Order: sequence, then structure tokens, then C-alpha cells
Amino acid sequence: MLSRSSFNLLNLDDYSCVVDRPRIPRIMTVPGILSEFETNNNSNNYNNHNPERRIIVSNQLPVICHRDEETKKWVFEYDPDSLVLQLKSGFGSDVECVYVGSLPVDVDPKEQEEAAQMLLDKFRCVPTFLNVDIQNKYYHSFCKHYLWPLFHYMLPVTRTHGVRFDRVAWQAYVSANRVFADKVMEVINPDEDYVWIHDYHLMVMPTFLRKRFHRVRVGFFLHSPFPSSEIYRTLPVRDEILRALLNCDLIGFHTFDYARHFLSCCSRMLGLDYKSKRGYIGLEYYGRTVSIKILPVGIHMGQIESVKNSVETGKKVEELKRVYQGKVVILGVDDMDMFKGISLKFLAMGQLLEDYPELRGLVVLVQIVNPARSKGYDIQQVENETRKVADEVNERFGQDGYYPIVFVNGPVSTHDKVAYYAISECVVVNAVRDGMNLVPYKYTVSRQSSPVLDKALGIDEPKDRKSVIIVSEFIGCSPSLSGAIRVNPWNIESVTEAMSLAITMSDNEKKLRHEKHYKYVSTHDVGYWAKSFGQDLERACKEHFHKRCWGVGFGLGFRVVALGFNFRKLSVEHIISAYKKTNSRLILLDYDGTVMPQASVDKTPSKEVISILNVLSNDPKNVVFIVSGRGKDLLSKWFDSCKNLGLSAEHGWLTRWSGDSEWECCGGLAVDDDWKKVALPVMEHYTEATDGSFIEQKESALVWHHQEADPDFGMWQAKELLDHLESVLANEPVVVKRGQQIVEVNPQGVSKGVVVESLIAKMQSKGKPLDFVLCIGDDRSDEDMFEKISSSVVNRGIAEVFACTVGQKPSMAKYYLDDTVDVVKMLHGLEAASSQGPSTGFRVSFETSG
Repeated sequence: MLSRSSFNLLNLDDYSCVVDRPRIPRIMTVPGILSEFETNNNSNNYNNHNPERRIIVSNQLPVICHRDEETKKWVFEYDPDSLVLQLKSGFGSDVECVYVGSLPVDVDPKEQEEAAQMLLDKFRCVPTFLNVDIQNKYYHSFCKHYLWPLFHYMLPVTRTHGVRFDRVAWQAYVSANRVFADKVMEVINPDEDYVWIHDYHLMVMPTFLRKRFHRVRVGFFLHSPFPSSEIYRTLPVRDEILRALLNCDLIGFHTFDYARHFLSCCSRMLGLDYKSKRGYIGLEYYGRTVSIKILPVGIHMGQIESVKNSVETGKKVEELKRVYQGKVVILGVDDMDMFKGISLKFLAMGQLLEDYPELRGLVVLVQIVNPARSKGYDIQQVENETRKVADEVNERFGQDGYYPIVFVNGPVSTHDKVAYYAISECVVVNAVRDGMNLVPYKYTVSRQSSPVLDKALGIDEPKDRKSVIIVSEFIGCSPSLSGAIRVNPWNIESVTEAMSLAITMSDNEKKLRHEKHYKYVSTHDVGYWAKSFGQDLERACKEHFHKRCWGVGFGLGFRVVALGFNFRKLSVEHIISAYKKTNSRLILLDYDGTVMPQASVDKTPSKEVISILNVLSNDPKNVVFIVSGRGKDLLSKWFDSCKNLGLSAEHGWLTRWSGDSEWECCGGLAVDDDWKKVALPVMEHYTEATDGSFIEQKESALVWHHQEADPDFGMWQAKELLDHLESVLANEPVVVKRGQQIVEVNPQGVSKGVVVESLIAKMQSKGKPLDFVLCIGDDRSDEDMFEKISSSVVNRGIAEVFACTVGQKPSMAKYYLDDTVDVVKMLHGLEAASSQGPSTGFRVSFETSG
């Protein structure tokens, strides 16, 4: 199957950078020859006749498969219970959905082509045929036996307690994700289609898509819990998975807790901080904004309503009503899984009958058990334990014709489940950890009035429907069920009391709880969830073609850098050429992170840097300044041998024009330290309370550092300190601001931008106007310099201006260099240009204000 975008098969990178591109038609108008680019009118027709597309990717396709007994060929039909099929209801009829995923059966290679064509033509499904070995290692070994337990807070501490990380299984997981991505490549039009990836089986797939199409529109939704950073960080491939997810445009979670854990992992392991703006949470990642979505999934209301009103369901309700006549039915519906807490539920049922003898023979716990989604020793252990506990309770409290716990082995049809929901006074969802769990939602809707159910149940007043939900605190649906009885499943007594309360609760209270739940469930169905996610994905991708994109990194470390069209790498040859042609130059250099790597323990400048600065500052055509946040004493000591080098300390508070000059204060401002007497005790309080933090006292400023503190705690404390300082210093002539892992208090009117403006003005007032400015920095404080230089280009007519940031990141500078190595290399080039023969320039002399 070929891509719908034939043009992308050419892989022309330059084309991908164009904003307003001509459209390549999807349909060939002449056999073998692509038609000319379509005109605007044709484009409009194209839009009218080609609906929007969503490519939905999940581990399994939304189809049911079986062989025809007569023809022996595969027969397929839609699976109405599949979530990825139901979500289409949120997109409307004008959106086409294409599904990519695996089949629940093994198809012989000889039959795969025919099956794939049938699935595409009739069901808009693209199957991924994984070989048996890859499938077993990818799904059973890595997904179900390693990732699934880990994401549910179970660590493989011993060989008998969980499955330890297996590199071979991980490689199979990566290979399977690549196969899924390749299938998407076959059908995607990357400029128009949206890709929505589902669940933990495909967490590294976004990297393969982003690597092929830098501007691909990708959303991901995690249907399982995302564990806390303390659990997640034990994963040997933790960084690879995080970086792969960050290749999405939108990442969705059921609850705030899951999203918070993900953001904490990004902060602790990748050093990324998130921002909240107008209700949206976003992570800045190499110039791209990765949005975070928090919204629990819903159920398909239409399907449940249809099942409720079917004759088949009505008959099943009548049958169950006869079987459990005179009994109070408590219902459980769970997969056979170690995290569903079925045995804990049975223990609570036994405790209920122990504590309340009058309920023996009256209350029945019906447990529907769906088949396990995986296989192995752990599943067998869970099943054996569950049956053992059930047998013990039944043996102890059973009577003739009465069993307290009734097993219903799955698979159970949707009609039968709705019938069980309809006759049950209470549902217990007791999982010790679960992603979402839609059982309480389905139960609530099934308990709502319908003609067929009301008749089968013999209800005369259908408006008086009622229900009670007992739900674990540790599952995703719990926060949305405000009327449920929330329990800790590990606390058997707590669950027992909840069951007793559900049985003895007044009908009026049951009715009120039911109405509250039904109102939420009916308005937040699967269509609402899909529509909301789709809208946020469109919003997250709307800036795609407003930036230049290119890929960096290898393997799963690949990421896309997205920057403005005018932002480009500084060419050494270009700047040297401009340097040689000019006669009045100003060179401004930040220190830490610019000429000295941030990671260096010894911050003393090397002999190489000193030599370069001496050559540049000794050139009569040059004025060279180090503009740093460091104090004057340290800068004076480091650059004592550079007699013609200018220094600006503490972000411009103090400036020295040369080695023989005196330090002068910014703008002649008077030194007023009274505010420090207020700010310092506050900072000391937070330092004492925050392990790893410290205070840096400068002549003009106070800086609270928290880079060595716990990332989350340090960030919280920094925000609190910022608010505290702004409050107590509200009437002082200072500015309180946050920087990269710091909170800083500076006098008003002090910034690196003021230094730049002062230098440019003074140089132009003393002689020949400037015709060359080079400014290099790496952090937020340097953005003030870039901003002033940009305005100087317009206001002062400087011919050659090079504002350059270190690192590929959003900046007010027009140029970037990758790292300090590139900066020194570029300065070497300028040094060589200054050393070529005698220079006939002039030096501007500055008189200090003293």
C-alpha cells in the first residue's frame, strides 16, 4: 500500500521547510504522470471531497476474526466493544478514521496480503503482521510481564517476584514499534493527517514517526497508570521512553496524578520544567511545545442504551431475577489480573458475613471474571489464590442452595453484563492499581431507566432508579465518581464496612448518588473524550509550519529542533568576512555557559581563552567586554592579565572599561543595601528548610540557588520564596525574579541590556560609529542584550550585527552556536583575522565617572 502523499516518498527536506507549499494531488489524472500543481479553486474542491483523517494506532485492531468453516477463509467484523472504534463518535461523519494495529489471531504469511486488502477495503484497518517470536517477546515478555507490573507499582525485586528487565525483550518491543510506524508510513499524508497512538505498548513509536516526518502531527494517550518517579526511574530504558513520548505534540492521561508523575520524571531525569498557561500545561522541548492533556475516557452511551433496550437483554434480566430472587446482589466485573484485587474483595465478603450474621443467605457476590490478557505463571498463581479464597468463604458460610460467592467465567457478552448490572444493588471495583476501569460507568448507565429493563425488573416508577458504587482509591475513575464510596482495597475492614453501608443505605440516598453519577457519565462519554483530545491535538500542532525543523540525535535519542525561520547557525566564514571589512567593533561575551562550559568544576579561564581575549582586545579596532553575572573580585582576578579587556559584573551593576580603570556603578545609581536586611533573613529561612540550597551574596544582589536540591522540592520552594520576597520587598527599589534554578533580587534598572545600550551610545559619541557588533550568551539574562542589539540595528544603523545564543533553543538572537567549543572555535577565527598584519584602526578611550 502506497502513501496517500506520493510527494513525501521523494523525501525532499527543503520542501518540508516551506510554509505555503503547493499541494500535490492524491489522484493521478493521467496514467503514469502526476498532474500539475492544483490551483486554489482545485484545492477548495479537494478539501470538499477529501475528509479529514485520523490515523488511530493501537496494539490491536477493533475487529473480531474467525475462519469460515466452509471456505476456510478469514472472516472479519467490527468489535463493538473496542474503545478505538467507539472514539470515532467524537469526530463526526466528516472525519475518516484509519486503524493501524495487530490482529488477535496468527495469519499465515500466504494469507496476509489478501487479509490486509480486505481489512483496508472494508474496515479501513491496516494490520501489522508480527512474527510469532517478536510478538511473544514484545507483548507477553516486555509489555505484560515487565512494563505492566512496573507501571502498576510492582518492582521485580527477585526472580520469583516479577520479571526482570530483558534486553532482548526490549529490542523486540522497539522492533514491534518500528513495524507499527512503518504501517502508518504507508497510509499517512503527513501534512494533513493526525496520528493518535494508544497505550503503553507503543511508547517509542513517536520517535520513528518524527524521524521520518519532522512535522508529523502525533498525539499519545496512556490508558494505564504512569508511576511515580521513584518507581519509573528503576526502568533501565527510562530516558529512551521519556524522549520518545516527547516526540509527540500532545500526551494524554486519565488523571492529574498520572500527568504529575510524568512531569516529575521529565524534571528529574531530563531537567525539563513545565509551564501552565491559560489552563494548558506544556513542556518546552528543543523549541517545540509538548502539551499535556488530562481527561478520563468515557463509555459509548449509544451502545449501552441499545443493549439495554434489546429483547435479548430483557430475557437475561428475567432469568437472573428468578435465580437471585430475594437476594441482594453485589457485583464484581474484573479481568483475571494480579492488580484487580479480586481475592481482597472475596476476603471482605467473608468478613461481611462474619461480622453481620443476619446477612448470611441474603447477600450474594457475583464475580464476572474476564479472561486474562496474558499468560504465564503469575496469572496461574492469581487464579489459584482467587479460587482458593472463594472456596473457603463458600465452604464456611454456604448453605443448601446458597453460595455467598458466585463465579461467572468469561468471556461474557455485553448483553449479559448489562443484565447483571441491572439486577445488582451495588458494584465493587476493588483494584489495587488500575488505569481507568469503566465498569462503574457502565453500571451507572445500566441502572438508568429503560422500557425493556423496567418491564423485566417489574419497576412501576422508572424515575426512582438507584445505584451504589464502591470504588478503590487507586484507579483512574475514582476522582470522577464523587458519589461513590471510596475504599483502600488493602484495608479489608474498610471494604467490609463499605459493603454493609451499600446494603443498608436508604433508597433516597442511593437515588441521589445515582443521579450525580449518571449526569457526569452521560455528558462525559467516549465521544466527548475523543472530541476534546482531537481539538487539543489540533491546537498543539497549529504552529508546525511556522518554524524550521531538523532532526538531531541517533536511535531513540532522536528529537526534532524547531526554531524560527530567521534563526540559523552562525557561519564562521561569514562573520570573519564581515569582521575583516569593518573598523569599529564591539564584542560582548557572557562567561559561564559561553566561553566556559556550565559543567566545568574549575571555572578559571584557560590559557587558550586568555590568549584569544588578549589578541582581540589589543586590536585597536575592537572593544571587547566580558558581561557576566559573577562578582567583580573574581572577574578581576581571572582577567588581570587582559589589560584592554572590559568587564561588566553582576549583570551590569558594576563596569570596568579596562584593567587600569576603576569600577563604576550602573548609571551612577547610589548603593542602597537596606533591602538586604529584609531579604536575607527570608532567604536564610528557605535555605535552612531546603537541603542542598545556598545563598550567593553579591555587591548589588542576593541569589538563592537550588540546583543541588531535590528538583521538585526546590522548584516548589523557589516559587514560595519568590512570592514571599515580592511581598516583603514590594516597596523597595528592587526586582525579584526567577532564573535557571535560582531566585534573584536585583536593584531596579540593572540588566545586561542596559550595559549594551550604554556601551554602544558611548562608543558612538566618542568617534566613528559602530559598524560591527558581536554578542554571545546562553541564558535568560543574555536575552536583554539581544533585545537591545536588535533595537540598535534599527535606531543606530549598525551594518553588521551578530546576536548569538549558545545552544539550539528559542531566543531573541538570530544566530546560534551549538556549544562552548564552537564559541571558542569562532573566536579563534577572529583572533587569526586580528593577527594578520598591522591594524590601522583606532581605540575609543573611556573616562570613568570617578
